[in-house]
Amino acid sequence: MNPTTEVLTATPLATQRVRLALFDLDHTLIPLDSDYAWGQFTVGLGWRDADSFTRANDKFYAHYKAGTLDIAEYIRFATGAVREHGRQRAQEAHHRFMQDVIVPALRESALDLVRAHQAAGDEVVIVTATNEFVTRPIAKAFGVDELIAIELEHDAQGEPTGAIRGTPSFREGKVARVEQWLSARGLNWSSVEHSTFYSDSINDLPLLEKVHEPVATNPDARLQAIASERGWRILNLFE
Repeated sequence: MNPTTEVLTATPLATQRVRLALFDLDHTLIPLDSDYAWGQFTVGLGWRDADSFTRANDKFYAHYKAGTLDIAEYIRFATGAVREHGRQRAQEAHHRFMQDVIVPALRESALDLVRAHQAAGDEVVIVTATNEFVTRPIAKAFGVDELIAIELEHDAQGEPTGAIRGTPSFREGKVARVEQWLSARGLNWSSVEHSTFYSDSINDLPLLEKVHEPVATNPDARLQAIASERGWRILNLFE
């Protein structure tokens, strides 16, 4: 008697059920704004006039905190150093930025939280309004391969133009970009068994309202008030 041959069929992605752990980055997983810090780092390199750049950077940052930032205008400003000095020099500078600024800012509490979700089998994705040039190495430092960040338009030589490519992962755009990420894998929101999103910022309210479990993480005052009113979990990683 011939042994029974078991036929295995792959489950279509659209019918799979996934668990998502989504993380904002700045002031959520790290206790600083990486884009702001990178800008100040370029000032230290002499790539920017300290006074004028700091005034402009502070103004943009205030608009971000207030929820009134013009993201396209900010990206043109934020990518100025890379565009003027070229991608290769900027990448070399960013390596020093990681060692001097980001690595010392990494906290075990944040690293352990990410690792716990990974160990549980969750799909871990960092979803940030900071551009991919600044944040890709930071995501790698957390051991996270999946990054949704603002994508930069590049010219024929591979240099950034100062424009945004596609939908910026900012405010409502974070929801759209997560949906694009799911769609690229043959999934949609109905495929998500459970979703958690950690964020500090009122700017992320659209995605916080979309997931099953919103977690106000090191929240700003406006988000803390909303989280308290709605009974959302409040997590302070850097106390």
